[in-house]
Amino acid sequence: MQRRFTTQEALELILNNANPCDSDGEDINLQPNSDSDSELSSDDATAPHLEKRARLESEPTETAKEGTVWHEEHVGTILRFTPMEPYAADGEPTAKARRRIRSRLQSFLCFITVGMLRPIQEWTIQHARQTEQTDWFMILHELMAFISVIILRGVTKVPSLRDSWSACLGNPLITGIMSRNRFQDIMRHLRFDDMFTRSERVQTDKFAAISDVWGSFVTNCITCYNPGRHITIDEQLFPSKTRCCFLQYIATKPDKFGIKFWVACDLKTKYICNVLPYLGKDPSRPSEERLSESVVMKLMEPFMDKGRTVTTDNFFTSLTLARRLLSRKTTILGTVNKIRREIPQSTRKMDRKEFTTQVC
Repeated sequence: MQRRFTTQEALELILNNANPCDSDGEDINLQPNSDSDSELSSDDATAPHLEKRARLESEPTETAKEGTVWHEEHVGTILRFTPMEPYAADGEPTAKARRRIRSRLQSFLCFITVGMLRPIQEWTIQHARQTEQTDWFMILHELMAFISVIILRGVTKVPSLRDSWSACLGNPLITGIMSRNRFQDIMRHLRFDDMFTRSERVQTDKFAAISDVWGSFVTNCITCYNPGRHITIDEQLFPSKTRCCFLQYIATKPDKFGIKFWVACDLKTKYICNVLPYLGKDPSRPSEERLSESVVMKLMEPFMDKGRTVTTDNFFTSLTLARRLLSRKTTILGTVNKIRREIPQSTRKMDRKEFTTQVC
């Protein structure tokens, strides 16, 4: 029969096996508490502050290619540091949005404001009169109706634009809002900037054709909603074959050509918290900074210092990014590309047993 050790005997065994040379200089506190038995049995006792624990000689270490030293831990080992307090609230509209929203229309105007719609109306009329009819006009409410048709077409999937107005496949709401010919007429002339000054602005802004309206929309997305604790970041390809210098071809996507966006979303609600277009090489990004790190830091900037967790795939996840986020009270969870030089060699083994876990 195996002998059971008391708390005092177990701590003495640990103290005898501990090597002070393995400590990083802090005091090792392993003194037993005389009231430990009563504290363990009490439901109301508060958790003690986690002290620096002595590292045992038996714990293996491993040095990655770029010099990072990893210590393998036993699963369930007490953390060597006090974890940060996580963000506790669920995602919810901001106080500003709650004050403004009293109907569906006001909810829509939180994101696409009248101040954004008027320039679109002005530049669309400008383009139509310059290219076709000098008396072409569109009122503001007609532009809002046009946008509502686009939203409804996203809800009701049909094979082609023409089918949205068909008697069999079409949505009755769409046919009641606007005729197909008028919708196509507005679509043909729709513009988001001044066509006469674009050539000058595009020298410094590749996204000049829509950047003003786009910037306002993204700002409204950030200011109208407080995301919860978990935010996910990934790329999304918007299908397009328009001619522009930042058009992307990604063979693994269903639509091969398009404009790529970096998107941060709230995990539970799928709300778009922040979004950036990929416009090619950014001259303002330092040469030593990875693109993936720059993207995550920019997308997460409005939500830092609150105890949130960002989830990424192996394109983004790296040790340097984790350290930068941790300095802003933000943690990261994600898969890691096995070619990263900071990853220990033991984690790349393919012969591990099923349902096993390695913690470093």
